[in-house]
Amino acid sequence: MSAALRTIALEKRFGGLVATNKVDFTLEHGARHALIGPNGAGKTTFVNLLTGVLPATAGQVLLDGEDVTRLSQQRRARRGLGRTFQINQLFPAMTPVESVGLAVSERMGGGADFWRSLGARRDIIGEVLDLLERFRLIDVMDHPTARLAYGKQRLLELAVALAGNPRVLLLDEPAAGVPEAERRELLDTLAALPSDVSILLIEHDMDLVFSFADRITVLVNGTHFAEGTPGDVMKDPRVREVYLGEEEHA
Repeated sequence: MSAALRTIALEKRFGGLVATNKVDFTLEHGARHALIGPNGAGKTTFVNLLTGVLPATAGQVLLDGEDVTRLSQQRRARRGLGRTFQINQLFPAMTPVESVGLAVSERMGGGADFWRSLGARRDIIGEVLDLLERFRLIDVMDHPTARLAYGKQRLLELAVALAGNPRVLLLDEPAAGVPEAERRELLDTLAALPSDVSILLIEHDMDLVFSFADRITVLVNGTHFAEGTPGDVMKDPRVREVYLGEEEHA
């Protein structure tokens, strides 16, 4: 069986700068995989190559064995590749029920017809309410997003991403900026994400990385530097040297 997501010699150059250096990477089906690396490691560039935000200079991106290297972001999303962002991309004036409803409607091909469909179609409203309940948003479902606590906004971004029914989900620092008092709800929700969704977590919070991931890839200077179980990576002297005295940022 093909991997959920795979790259082969993936490369990105900006003039003479090599930002991603022939990276071979595999995300297995159902995996909980983390991507870490020191400041300037190239994690964001790598994720942008996976999702089609940036075109690759060379190499391949395979989604369930299908070459999607030349496909747009939208076409990759329609094939099951979802993403959350380091800085959320939510509409501040919309409520959670509207945001999730729009995402579900768009997936069903009725994005422009959203306002009629949400009230008229039981399948849409049922799925919306299920997602809002799963992500602990029922109590704030009618509140404008701009008024939600930041932890709730992060949960809403996850709900919107899951509304697209992805097979592969890339989580770009989901805990970034979330106050300590709101973190437990977010962490519990991350732990309960559907097991059939393959997840790549890009994160600087090492406590979250080691509690969430069953496999970790380390990226350094755009190069695949190390990979293994959390225990293996934690004991690797090369990884410890890279992180010695340096807090990791995206």
